Amino acid sequence: MDWTSKKTYRLLAVSCWLLAVSACSVSYKFNGASIDYTKTKTIQIADFPLRSSYVWGPMEPMFNNQLRDQFSSHTRLTQVKRNGDLKIEGEITQYQQRNKSVSAEGYSAQTELSMTVNVRFTNNTNHSQDFERSFTATQSYETTHTLNEVQEELVTQMCKDICDQIFNATVANW
Repeated sequence: MDWTSKKTYRLLAVSCWLLAVSACSVSYKFNGASIDYTKTKTIQIADFPLRSSYVWGPMEPMFNNQLRDQFSSHTRLTQVKRNGDLKIEGEITQYQQRNKSVSAEGYSAQTELSMTVNVRFTNNTNHSQDFERSFTATQSYETTHTLNEVQEELVTQMCKDICDQIFNATVANW
């Protein structure tokens, strides 16, 4: 084999290898969503009003913003005001604290804060996936702190936990 045929052979081998590599592609989604974007393009997320007897004012907008952000950042769905392919609505039904553990002196050592949200989900492209369900998250804090000191951080974490649960139940199909 002379020099030009070796060069031609190498060029052909490299071209075939590049063609094979570019033809094969693997796509992974790490957001957990399993949405058929050919059928489902929009989502309608209603405001969740605070209907608990015990309330903390900033909780309602914190939750509503977190829920919308969750779907914005993890899906390609367009958020609409009405007639969405998916519809999420509900209310914050419970926000409470209770003693979780008692110290040796008989005083509360830890307090548990909980938040419950009732969700009604409608999938207008597949009504067999519709549901109404409650989601709850809890956080604990030492009673050496007051609720005012830790409330924002704990409510932020509970909102995130519940939004993750709602996301998984509605579009991740877990």
